[in-house]
Amino acid sequence: MARVDDFYAAAGLAKKVLEEQNPKRIADRSGAGFIPGEDGGAVLTLKFLNRDLRITWPGLEFSDSASGDEVSIQQQVLLLHYLEGAGAATTGRWIAYQEVPDGKFYLDAFLRRAKNPLVQGFGENPERLVEAARELYAAQPLDQGDVSVAVTALPTVPVALILWKGDEEFPPEGTILFDRSISGILSAEDIAWLAGMVVYPLLGLAGKR
Repeated sequence: MARVDDFYAAAGLAKKVLEEQNPKRIADRSGAGFIPGEDGGAVLTLKFLNRDLRITWPGLEFSDSASGDEVSIQQQVLLLHYLEGAGAATTGRWIAYQEVPDGKFYLDAFLRRAKNPLVQGFGENPERLVEAARELYAAQPLDQGDVSVAVTALPTVPVALILWKGDEEFPPEGTILFDRSISGILSAEDIAWLAGMVVYPLLGLAGKR
């Protein structure tokens, strides 16, 4: 498991790369809003899991636009990597995590953080997934599996959550798919973290009901 120090180190490296780039171009390719400021400063606005985030330039400090709270360091690293890698248009073709470069290497982490909790939390009552995803992420229905939704995790990163109902012979099953373009945007490790960031708030919301 990554230590907090590792996340801060990764954030520092990503910030150095981004600070050498044009913030307007970063905003354009990532789907972020761009608000120019004085003395070369700016603010980028980015939608992440249906939350509006504010990113200062050149400091690259992340905060929630509604609450003003700082974004967790794990999410900051993911978002910095997204700003670095974004640029590819979505293809409309879904792929499994194993099809992502190095996905097989990080598969255990992906299953532990995201896929298994999704099935364990919603497999017996998949309709709760639809309700929670609509409320939390304004998710859209899909026509895959028995129950499925598409979550716009980031402007160019849709994520599909799919469940199959169990029966007398087979237990419930599920999967998480990604647009093929994600391979050029985020690493396999980042994608595993992202999937968990999508699933766990859904479990938390469903658990309150």
